[in-house]
Amino acid sequence: MAYVILAFDGDDAGAPMRRMAARDAHVAFITDEAKAGRLALGLPLHDEAARGLGSLMVLDVPDRAGVDAYLGREPFAREVWRRVEVMPFRIAPLPYAPWPSPGSAMPGPRSHTVLIAYDGSDAEAPARRLAARAAHFERVRPLAAEGTLLFGGAILDAPDGGMIGSIAVTRHADHAAAQRFWAADPYVTGDVWRDVTLYGSLLRPLPYKPLPS
Repeated sequence: MAYVILAFDGDDAGAPMRRMAARDAHVAFITDEAKAGRLALGLPLHDEAARGLGSLMVLDVPDRAGVDAYLGREPFAREVWRRVEVMPFRIAPLPYAPWPSPGSAMPGPRSHTVLIAYDGSDAEAPARRLAARAAHFERVRPLAAEGTLLFGGAILDAPDGGMIGSIAVTRHADHAAAQRFWAADPYVTGDVWRDVTLYGSLLRPLPYKPLPS
């Protein structure tokens, strides 16, 4: 079972300073969590001007108690994040390219784009997703293998529940390129995603375990 933590720093003047002060402790902590296999992926969230907004953390833990244990130890949860959302999540089994080597340099200040998309809330929403799902996977499978799609999966309404949205991370260094990429996806052309937000991000290679394939 996986869970996603979507966390935001707050928009007060002290937010950047809080993040900077806790950054080294956070990086040490998430490196240990990745080594232990509990952290599947951790990314910062930026706006288009590369200003820090928050974090996306994907946990590979069996239940919500594992999430709470993580948050209890996470330096950013204690000192930086002001709003935290936790969502059950299913990592899409795709032929992902191998992770970059831990400690390798990534082009900054932005290497990837995070998409967070929610389906419609109407009664026909599950049927639209099901109708577009095969074509969506046919499109993203080779893109995962070549590294354009770093990671993706479905937001669930409950553990082992129904799919209500998606999170995906792509190798796009600006919003416009990511928007062009997703405009051709069956989940867009098939009217599955109704509420889409993009964030810039910079991948820090950590000792993550391989994603499901």
